[in-house]
Amino acid sequence: MLDTKRMRFPVEVIAVCIRWYAAYPLSYRHLEEIMQERGVVVDHSSINRWAIRFLPLIEKVFGKYKRLVGRSWRMDETYIKINGQWKYFYRAVDKEEQTVDFLLTAKRDKTAAIRFFDKAMLLNGSPDKIAMDKSGANKAAIDQIIKDKGLSLIVRQVNYLNNMVEQDHRGIKRMTRPMPGFKSFRAARNMLAGIELMHMIRKGQLNLVGCENMSFADQFYTLAGVVRPAIV
Repeated sequence: MLDTKRMRFPVEVIAVCIRWYAAYPLSYRHLEEIMQERGVVVDHSSINRWAIRFLPLIEKVFGKYKRLVGRSWRMDETYIKINGQWKYFYRAVDKEEQTVDFLLTAKRDKTAAIRFFDKAMLLNGSPDKIAMDKSGANKAAIDQIIKDKGLSLIVRQVNYLNNMVEQDHRGIKRMTRPMPGFKSFRAARNMLAGIELMHMIRKGQLNLVGCENMSFADQFYTLAGVVRPAIV
């Protein structure tokens, strides 16, 4: 359940606003107008604060019910603009295009890649194979992890094998491209968690009893601990 103490809006209104933001390429001002058409007067800045606060919490709950991913990964990074500067968004999918993990970093180097791999392996276990592009930093990072952890896995630096994750980036870019731009690293990290959450729900990665009979929206509301709001 979302902790909405000291907030003057019902939790159902908050859940609707943040789901729409994470699910569709809408600005906060679009959402403000949409809610007004439904008789709810809420400022776009309030929706922004709700999204930053609650989306990563719901994504964390999702992690407890995420389906197991495969052991053959495709890893790559894409670019996200924050306050006028490009930052780096590491992502990986398995061979079935299921999202393995993601991580926003300020730099694109060996240290950042190690952080991503460590996070992905902590939550998903170690893969048998990893495909990546020709990035020397990514290769150095996985080589270091293999050495430190004593892992036995195949690393392939073949561009065409990575087409899958590059195509999967489009689902994220489709959402972030129309946005005016993130103002802070924290805001970007938290918003991206919500966008990735909806991306994974659409892929059928929620492993919760009865979720196969739920719409994507109801899966989100279930994770948020609210009943489907009548406002939608």
